[in-house]
Amino acid sequence: MIENRRLEVLFRAHYCNMIRLATAYLTDADDAEDVVQDIFVRLLEKEVQMSEEKTAAYLMTAVRNGCYNIIRRKLLKEQVAGLYPIETKEEMVPIDTLIKRLEEVSAYIENRITEPHATILRMRFDENMTLKEIAGKLNMNINTVYKYLQQSIRQLRTHFKEY
Repeated sequence: MIENRRLEVLFRAHYCNMIRLATAYLTDADDAEDVVQDIFVRLLEKEVQMSEEKTAAYLMTAVRNGCYNIIRRKLLKEQVAGLYPIETKEEMVPIDTLIKRLEEVSAYIENRITEPHATILRMRFDENMTLKEIAGKLNMNINTVYKYLQQSIRQLRTHFKEY
């Protein structure tokens, strides 16, 4: 723990350079201020041994590391936000519309998709079976199952391209 007098001397001597460095890293004055304040709070609360000649280097390294932590947190927050986009009103579809579309797709599969294509589609998407499981159950080659599934999906996409 640094005594208050020594902390005040350090603050007066290094505060401006610390703020400049933090602002250069973060480009946000409030974040830069937070980083520097956190460093001085830690100096006040924890016992830190540093020699007079290495004080500036210690403080600038602490600023750099604090800035890196904030940048990492912001990047992580952006990545998470990118993974879970918030739906806008334009993207939201009423459940009745979704059910109607699902019924249309099911009817199309029943009436327009030939066998064994329709069976493979149902097994894959209704029963969540893997291609290997489907091939085993239907006694077919896995590549044939894949080809039939691919053809069926292409046919569905072509017919329902407005969705």
